[in-house]
Amino acid sequence: MAQQLRRPRLEVADILYRRVHRPSAAQLRVMRRLEVCRTATLGGHRDTCGRCGHVRISYNSCRDRHCPKCQSLEKAEWVERRVERLLPAPHFHLVFTIPHDLNPLALRNKRVVFDLLFEAAARTLQTLARDPKHLGAQIGFTAILHTWGQNLLFHPHLHVLIAGGGLTLDGKHWVATRPGFFLPVKVLEKLFRGKFLDALRAAYEKGSLELKGSTQHLKERSAWKSLIDQLYRKDWVVYAKPPFGGPEHVLRYLGRYTHRVAISNGRLLAMEDGRVTFRIKDYTDGNRKKTLTLAAQEFIRRFLLHVLPTNFVRIRHYGLCAGRNVKTKLERARKLIETTSAVPSRKKTELKHQSPWWERVFTLFDIDIMLCPRCGIGRLVPGPLFGIGFRKWEAPTWDTS
Repeated sequence: MAQQLRRPRLEVADILYRRVHRPSAAQLRVMRRLEVCRTATLGGHRDTCGRCGHVRISYNSCRDRHCPKCQSLEKAEWVERRVERLLPAPHFHLVFTIPHDLNPLALRNKRVVFDLLFEAAARTLQTLARDPKHLGAQIGFTAILHTWGQNLLFHPHLHVLIAGGGLTLDGKHWVATRPGFFLPVKVLEKLFRGKFLDALRAAYEKGSLELKGSTQHLKERSAWKSLIDQLYRKDWVVYAKPPFGGPEHVLRYLGRYTHRVAISNGRLLAMEDGRVTFRIKDYTDGNRKKTLTLAAQEFIRRFLLHVLPTNFVRIRHYGLCAGRNVKTKLERARKLIETTSAVPSRKKTELKHQSPWWERVFTLFDIDIMLCPRCGIGRLVPGPLFGIGFRKWEAPTWDTS
């Protein structure tokens, strides 16, 4: 039986009306979009029940990737498209994290540091996997950037989903990893640290880093050298989670990490007397569920830490999973695995991407958006659009002085 959609009592947009500091242009744009999402400002249309005549106003979405309300359908469709490419083999989940000492530099240089994080993690995995001492193969994986922890503080890290094996360098055989083991974590950590810091030093020498505010002292080469030496002495964290059993497990897991934003509306509990309370999972205390209360200004400050640079790509595919290899090397790997293990290919979900969005919601979530909420029998028929709509709407220029 199809479900009906329920809206949360409190949303991030309800909190963002409080302006507390001097946000950047990108942060202002995100704040404004989230505030007007699914409101009359963006226009919409009237849905009318063909049976009882009930009228429902449906407002347009802002479509911003930082919006908690606009990611569910896109995420589900992305997962279905990607799972069609998953190899019928066990998959691993790795997490690459940079030390907190780099947070001030990363906040000031998000695009540069995030690109280096992707590059260093990818080169680390590919270098070790190609080494005959380890796997001696070409691998395929997807890397997803997250910048937050449960408490909304800045915590840049990559989630990497990777098949347990690879194509031999001549492309003729599939090499599977040992059961429950991909690559030695300690070796991954040291190589990742070296590649990241080498690339960071190169960016510094090229003048690609903006050094202002709390990072201005790094213009002095002695201070910069001291930071790099300190980072080399630290143990960098590459965390390997237990392997998945197969593609279906990966499918369920992918959705947790792809199109998530810093906090979902479902985690918000209350906003009273200028303070926001939300649920967190305390990883330092056995993953116990707790609540955290912040002043609204601090909540907004933390939320805005995670606004990404314009047009920044936070989900990237490498090796066999890269776009140029999907129809060649990836398909070759799939056929080799299916030939040797007799594992059937996953049946594709019948998802027509040109169909109306409410039909795609029903296919993916079994939620009937167009079922009349009054009579529970009739169907809502979309009426003509009204209002300016998202494409014609532009956020005003605000005085942030």
